[in-house]
Amino acid sequence: MKKNAKKKHRRWYEWWEKSNFFQADPKSSKPPFVIASFCTSLYHRVLACWVVLPPPNVTEALHIGHALTTAIEDTIIRWKRMSGYNTLWVPGMDHAGIATQVVVEKKIMREQKLTRHQVGRDRFVDEVWKWKNEYGGTILKQLRRLGASLDWSRECFTMDEKRSRAVTEAFVRLHKQGLIYRKPNLRDIRLVNWDCVLRTAISDIEVDYIDIKGRTPLRVLGYETPVEFGVLTSFAYPLEWDLGEIVVATTRVETMLGDTAIAIHPDDPRYKHLHRKFAIHLSHNLILCTLKLILFSRLAISI
Repeated sequence: MKKNAKKKHRRWYEWWEKSNFFQADPKSSKPPFVIASFCTSLYHRVLACWVVLPPPNVTEALHIGHALTTAIEDTIIRWKRMSGYNTLWVPGMDHAGIATQVVVEKKIMREQKLTRHQVGRDRFVDEVWKWKNEYGGTILKQLRRLGASLDWSRECFTMDEKRSRAVTEAFVRLHKQGLIYRKPNLRDIRLVNWDCVLRTAISDIEVDYIDIKGRTPLRVLGYETPVEFGVLTSFAYPLEWDLGEIVVATTRVETMLGDTAIAIHPDDPRYKHLHRKFAIHLSHNLILCTLKLILFSRLAISI
């Protein structure tokens, strides 16, 4: 009789789950086993820990990298379990933020020829959850197929109710401690990465930096023709009381919105007429800095 490994594997795994072999017992007298990316002692000595599955993104199905990591962690957990430890391996999935938003946007554009703005926020969020349920379900099936001895009673998702409350609680605590704060005035505004196509701010990790030499046309998402980068753009800041202007040149003209200072050399004859003057920001029409363009000590200063 021909053996069906796939069916046998599924039956074994179902029996393991029903028998609760993978569940950690909080009342157990067995020593706990912990592997974590943090330590509770100065000398990095692990005191008590559990393995948390690096949550795969719901952007797509698992790939060979996930399989490798899962196999390694499963080997460690099973070995410790057989060695008499009370082991806990927590399964979970990550919402992946912008990455999931992008793949869902592409899906809607491909199938409905609509942008997320045309679809509307509520309907778009529904589409994102549909995607999560579809690919999240696939990921869970794949982990079971891999034989991962996870404690499924503790399954979590980075945007489920408990994790969302934890994020809010952490944010509130950090705000109370003064580690998260909002600057009180326009002069302290910081630049963010704004995506003109997604119409949202994105983190530094989502930005690809490219070194170019001189004028370089590059393909940019949302533009039919290449956009030219590496171009030196000049613009002028007006001086207070209409006393003239100061010209500034940059290859990143969009950063002008966050400008808080201008520097000039005190001995440069081109800027002698600007000494003791104030420059006005083009965006909010406020003085760039309460200091003048040059100090009386004749040192070049930032305004």
